Amino acid sequence: MSDRPGTPVPVLISGGGVTGLACAAFLARRGVPCMLVERHPGLLAHPRARGLTPRTMEIFRGLGIEGALRDAAFAGADYAWTPVMAETLNDDEYGSSDEPSEDVGTDASPAPFGHVDQDRVEEILRDRAGELGARIRYGVELASFEQDADGVTARLVDRATGTAEIVRAGYLVAADGFHSPVRGALGVELDGPGTLFHTITAIVDADLTPATRGRAIGTAYLQRPLPFTIMMPHGTDGRRWVFGTGYDPADRSPADFTDAEIAGMVRAAAGLPDVAVTPRPQIPGTDLKVLGFPIGAQIARRFRTGRVFLAGDAAHAWPPTGGLGANAGVQDAHNLAWKLAEVHAGRAGDALLDTYEAERRATGLLTMEQAMARFGSRMGPGDGPEIIDYGAVSMGYRYRSSAIIESGAPEPPAEPPAPLRPARLDGRPGARAPHVDLGGGRSTLDLYGDGFVLLAGRDTTGWTALEEPGVTVHRFGDGELKGADESSHGIGTRGALLVRPDGFVAWRGADAAPAAVAAAVRAIRGAS
Repeated sequence: MSDRPGTPVPVLISGGGVTGLACAAFLARRGVPCMLVERHPGLLAHPRARGLTPRTMEIFRGLGIEGALRDAAFAGADYAWTPVMAETLNDDEYGSSDEPSEDVGTDASPAPFGHVDQDRVEEILRDRAGELGARIRYGVELASFEQDADGVTARLVDRATGTAEIVRAGYLVAADGFHSPVRGALGVELDGPGTLFHTITAIVDADLTPATRGRAIGTAYLQRPLPFTIMMPHGTDGRRWVFGTGYDPADRSPADFTDAEIAGMVRAAAGLPDVAVTPRPQIPGTDLKVLGFPIGAQIARRFRTGRVFLAGDAAHAWPPTGGLGANAGVQDAHNLAWKLAEVHAGRAGDALLDTYEAERRATGLLTMEQAMARFGSRMGPGDGPEIIDYGAVSMGYRYRSSAIIESGAPEPPAEPPAPLRPARLDGRPGARAPHVDLGGGRSTLDLYGDGFVLLAGRDTTGWTALEEPGVTVHRFGDGELKGADESSHGIGTRGALLVRPDGFVAWRGADAAPAAVAAAVRAIRGAS
């Protein structure tokens, strides 16, 4: 079998889950041609993550899919997520975790919490990425790759036909999961406890309403048939469920579990010994009804190796308690995509790409710690790290890198400052820019995404002389910002605020001048 050459592509993405699809959509929206390859023949039907934080919904708002996600939600924005603990679903009383009530940040955002399953998110992302021009190929595996100073040479294999092709890419984004073959090939080591346990999952049709009896359930943490069993409703009628429980991959594989065995375990978890249970295939075009997943906590020591970047579960993973994994993967992709777009357009140098690791790895460490804290509260001894506000973890994280300028000069990568509650986001550099309602359904956050944005105080002058490419200027008191006040962003009428394409504040000055802003943009871009 001989390899055939493929068309060169600026960015190749390996992995078609939520992170890879989001990366493809963000790149395509910013005019960067990209190709995504996914080894499976189609999308996974398993819901996995069951909620999008307001921060992630903001990002998808900029992609134009917020409405579609709301329409696909299994519950409205006012739905109260209810984790319960019990022996079985049929218990007379449910217990609850001792976690504090959480502020998810909806008051500080134009977007709601999105109660939508990951399988539906991926369908919407796939369609949007395709509309924007991304090339998405299922059933195609990244078999191997080599990189040099100018790009990445990848060997792709069509798993149905065995046909191989060589693709030359400018960059490779590895969104290929917990066991990332790309990360393994790079030899990138991991920090963290690693795999905690293994779980099998199944999607089943079963009328469990006699057990739930109208009680609200987000995720149920059960003791039958084994401790650490979970069940989640997949839909709103109580007749389709996600079942998961632990297993030992050294003893058997997920394929060894029969339909009858899964049905028996679901009956035990539900506390309904006679209920009818029908397992369903989880990947279109296959008969795979039982899948295995590792549950663990780990983070890569490097997120970038030359022209290869790790994102999503390939870069970091943690227990699903809190639903922080998929959201972090989307935010990885969002952070990386605008930087690749700036380099692709010739406006930025290679140094800008280094800030991806500096920013997202520190955020990953914070998020992993908080996911472990929630895991300990719900499924363990509860003696882990202190749980901090959910909105601070999911929206209030702060970056420190050479793409953030404080006190008038770039700072080297260092430990980031503590995260902020969403209500305290006030325009300080390194944090997500504040949301201000502009009326008519518009937010200040809707101004960001296509390039850098300068928000100038109403008494500033001289911005027509700002010639730095890719920077748009809005003045408080005029146009879109006619009804907004500078104080919301921590500046006076002669100050200014520079916001990056990802909506994070890059620079803030109390007495700004166009020359200072242009110098800040050039420093952030790292262009020679």
